[in-house]
Amino acid sequence: MVGSSSLELITPLSQRFFLSSPLTPFKSLAFPSKKRPLFSAPARIRSELSFSVGTHLIPHPAKVDKGGEDAFFVSGYNGGVLAVADGVSGWAEKNVDPALFSQELMANASGLVTDEEILLRKAHAATSSMGSATVIIAMLEKNGTLKIASVGDCGLRVLRNGQVIFSTQPQEHYFDCPYQLSSEIIGQTYRDAMVCSLELIEGDTIVMGSDGLFDNVFDQEIVSIIYRIDDVTPAAKALADLASSHSTDTDFDSPYIIEARSRGFDVPLWKKILGKKLTGGKPDDITVIVGRVVSLPNDSRA
Repeated sequence: MVGSSSLELITPLSQRFFLSSPLTPFKSLAFPSKKRPLFSAPARIRSELSFSVGTHLIPHPAKVDKGGEDAFFVSGYNGGVLAVADGVSGWAEKNVDPALFSQELMANASGLVTDEEILLRKAHAATSSMGSATVIIAMLEKNGTLKIASVGDCGLRVLRNGQVIFSTQPQEHYFDCPYQLSSEIIGQTYRDAMVCSLELIEGDTIVMGSDGLFDNVFDQEIVSIIYRIDDVTPAAKALADLASSHSTDTDFDSPYIIEARSRGFDVPLWKKILGKKLTGGKPDDITVIVGRVVSLPNDSRA
């Protein structure tokens, strides 16, 4: 297990993620089909749901030339499958490229979305690169059920009517050392994942990303941008740009720094006496996926 999580991209974009029609509702395929619910008269069939998706990624300022160590994929399978993996940068101290594990993990996951068994377990088992990564996967069934599996501190928010109605919580061993899937025998597995499900409705928005987003942007800022920008692709870019701006602002009181101070990390006592405190953002790779829940067109329903 490596102690600090940092996100970045390393290879060209096409090798890092697998994107399927990000601006249009996805067509179907993933979880087992279920009988459509019946309602009292007049009889109605519930609309089948899917994601309209926008994505944006900004590498760590010091790793732009490599592309960073984050990886993600978007699939149109069933209602949609979204995933983010954050390569753990501490592996660089062992002369291991931290990007390789996250990239291979996402590549394997993208090829397994048609499998009804646990995607996280199979993708991890198929990954042979040395390294580790935090990861989150969200799978939407066409009936509106969103299934989430997360290991570490990648995150997800669900927004409805201008409010955050659901948030994932980070898993960590101690501050700045999150749970992580690893090539090492001793470490976390799919059994350690935070697994949950919730029901989404048309118009809900999910915001998903690496900790580079959530360490630098407050939930109220996320709500404000999603409320102000209706199109998912510009919204994802706006969130990534805001996170990037905050991450290099030494005067910004970021979520990451507020949490650090609450854990006892701060400036030396003599600076405290002068009224100073620890401030700043957290430079990191920033991956953002914005998914809007939409009804599938009639001609695309199975």
